Amino acid sequence: MSLLSQFPKLTTGPERLLLEYMLDRNRKAVIDTARGLSEADARRRLVPSLTTPIGLVKHAAVAERVWFQRTMLGLAESECDGRALGGDGSFVVTEGETLDDVIAEFERASARSRAIAAEFELDDLRSHWIVGEVSLRFVYLLLIEDFARHAGHGDILREQILAALEELQV
Repeated sequence: MSLLSQFPKLTTGPERLLLEYMLDRNRKAVIDTARGLSEADARRRLVPSLTTPIGLVKHAAVAERVWFQRTMLGLAESECDGRALGGDGSFVVTEGETLDDVIAEFERASARSRAIAAEFELDDLRSHWIVGEVSLRFVYLLLIEDFARHAGHGDILREQILAALEELQV
């Protein structure tokens, strides 16, 4: 991988375009940490918390719903198209869900978030039940930061999983 390929392709332009590009870039980064792992490896717990590669993708889908469906649209959790409450439960993946299912869920939640965001200006304010008034700009920045951090967690987990598999093969 060249050094240039690590940098974003879009580096100039209007603020909103840059925010949306960076959020999409980090959405992809979260997915890339889990994509291609076996079902067992995607669920492998290497830390005391509930953090697993598949759990990070599930958590990201929940974050999309919390910030776009609940906060920006003002929907009740029961009106959202999936879990929309944070905490440890946002990392829980049921036995019947596959990695492909969870990735598709995150991609659907992201697509809905994009459609919701298109209806707002960056400075439009909405009320979040814990932090109070937030703008769409804040939501973009928060999720860019959140997804970047979780992609980093996922990178480390993936590296540990792949290293363990290599040890088994030698």
